[in-house]
Amino acid sequence: MKVFKHHFTEKESDITIISDSKVAINRAKQGFYRDRTILENYVSKYPLFERSFEPVEIYSSEPIIQIMNKASELYKVGPMAAVAGALADLMLLDMKSKKPEFIPAKTALVENGGEIAIDSETDMKIALYAGENRLNLNIGFLITNNDCPLGIATSSATVGHAVSLGRADAATIFCDNATNADAAATMIANLVKGDDIEKSIKTALDAVDDFPSIRGALICRGNNVGYAGKLPQIFKIEGDKAKLLKDKFETAFPEDYEMLK
Repeated sequence: MKVFKHHFTEKESDITIISDSKVAINRAKQGFYRDRTILENYVSKYPLFERSFEPVEIYSSEPIIQIMNKASELYKVGPMAAVAGALADLMLLDMKSKKPEFIPAKTALVENGGEIAIDSETDMKIALYAGENRLNLNIGFLITNNDCPLGIATSSATVGHAVSLGRADAATIFCDNATNADAAATMIANLVKGDDIEKSIKTALDAVDDFPSIRGALICRGNNVGYAGKLPQIFKIEGDKAKLLKDKFETAFPEDYEMLK
């Protein structure tokens, strides 16, 4: 099966779309600009939605606002903690749409700044970047059709520009969708704090049990790792780490990619 890959950036968003369908990729990209515009207009009118670290009252029926709000309320974080995952989820929905005039994509993955929404009939491999420690990009997850649809998100106090109130190098969360995974990753990562590294990881993992919506969690801090729930199959990654990070999903499929401009 031929697989297509498209990468683009828009302000803070850095997005990679992978699919067997060029049409689905175009639908996803159009959906991104639609929902980002809706979100920008809403935030300009209600700036607290963007600034708050806690759930806020909302005044919109738009899907992007609604799903961010629901995740915010569920995990007791600010709505913007779910923004990357929410945009990815809605793009994925556009790719999998079964409207009469649409043919849904068989392979669909959206990665938005590290948060991933995936629904694929083809196995895919996702690498974990866990900061500067011995685990750094040495493991990945094999995502099968049985795992899908799936949302994957990682929150970190040491990697990236997102705000984290904890000290985790990486708190990677698996949920049914990327919106929940994004917000949950923020919540769980915030709990990884204190000088006792092992205790900080255990405290955060204990909280996972309180949320049935979280399928699994893997937390890395220093050279310590802990997990809870059910994780996708883990595999060891071989090869040059810098190249793997640069190429991102280049090795996710056995077939060659066609890069879309």
